[in-house]
Parts: sequence; C-alpha cells; structure tokens
Amino acid sequence: MTPSKGFAGFPEGRIGLTPIPNPFFSELLPAIDHLGELKLTLYAFWALARKEGAFRYLRGSDMAQDALLLQALAEDGLEPEEALQEALERTVARGTLLKVVIQGSAGEAEQLFFLNSAKGRAAVAAIEAGEWVPSGVPDAPVRLAHERPNIYTLYEQNIGALTPMIAERLREAEKEYPPEWIEDAMRIAVENNVRKWRYVEAILEDWQQRGRDEREDRGDTEKARRRYLQGRFADFWEGDEA
Repeated sequence: MTPSKGFAGFPEGRIGLTPIPNPFFSELLPAIDHLGELKLTLYAFWALARKEGAFRYLRGSDMAQDALLLQALAEDGLEPEEALQEALERTVARGTLLKVVIQGSAGEAEQLFFLNSAKGRAAVAAIEAGEWVPSGVPDAPVRLAHERPNIYTLYEQNIGALTPMIAERLREAEKEYPPEWIEDAMRIAVENNVRKWRYVEAILEDWQQRGRDEREDRGDTEKARRRYLQGRFADFWEGDEA
C-alpha cells in the first residue's frame, strides 16, 4: 500500500472555517467507530455550512458525484458508491442525519439529508405534513421515508460488536436476502437466545433452499420455536462460532 502524501500545512492569510457543534465532540465522536461514517459526518458539516436558505440539506445524487468525497471514502473491497451508501446508512442509523425521499418532477426518487438539528427536524416535519417542498422540485409530492434499520445496526443491537470479517459477511447477506428476511431471522435468533450470526445465516439459507412459511415463522407457536431449536439448528447451541 502506497503511503499517503504528507500535508503541507494550512496556507497563510484568511481561510474559511467550518462550524461544528460542541455535542459532536462530547457525544458523537466517542460513539463513532467507523472511519467512513466519521469522514461523511465531517463532510456534512462542511457542505451544509456552505448552503444557503433557512432549511439546508444535501442531495444524495450530489454526493454521489463528488469525486473528492468518493476518493476519501474509498476502501478495499467496496466500490466508491457502495462505500458512500454504507456511510450514509450509518449516519442515518446513528441519528446524525435525517433522510427524506421525495419524488422529483420526472418521477424519480431523490434522497435528501438534513442535519438532526432543530431546523432539520422542523424541515422534515414540514415535508411530512406537505407544508414545504424543497427548491428544485416544485409541486412534486413528497413523503417521509420510514427507514428499516440497516443490517449493521441490527447486528450491533441484537448480536454484538462488528468486526471487519463480520461486516463483510453482512454485506454479502444484504445482497443475497430480502431485508425483511434478515430482520425476522435475527428476531428468531434473539427469541431463541442464540446470538450468533452463523445461526441467523443458517435460518436464511434454510428459507432460501426449502422455502419460507411466513405464517409459521411469524407465529408465536411452540411448533415454530422448536423448528429452530432442533435438527440442523441444534449445532449452534454449543461452541462459540460467531
């Protein structure tokens, strides 16, 4: 890996400054454990400070065309656009940014991101109530996107801390299975007190190979519980496999 070029230092004279709220240092910074999320959070402060108007927001399409941002987020094993999407999902899941999806004049979906501040929350509430339409999409119907928790948040909330190896397996699962399958498989793992990703993966593989009976899987019957505690799934009750 080629070492990064050294920084020559800040130039002389007057240079622009970016305001960052103090709670970022006391609350957000200690909690952020992903480099891409940190970089995107700092970028959002910088980019929003350069916007004009009472309600400031970032467009997902604009960020996807920012070559320097994509270069900063680039990491091994991920395309730049995928790295951007992962970082955006993490900032929204943490609550740093608020995401709204609107319909453009041509019917295309447009993602907008607001800082989770008083003004940002007011803007999202106004959009949800149909009282304000962002500039550039006049008369377009808008809706608030009710986001599912992303797979990384689900894992951390229900199973444990992320590792690079687990993150790679989660990315592969996200491509392979519907999001509602992943949520339900994690729910089953928690209910059966088998908090291992391999157990969740086995459930997903079982559904893919044998078909899924949603009536049974969503039910609270003893039959549904026994299905995932016996047979091939019983192996996960022993050992420490992740």
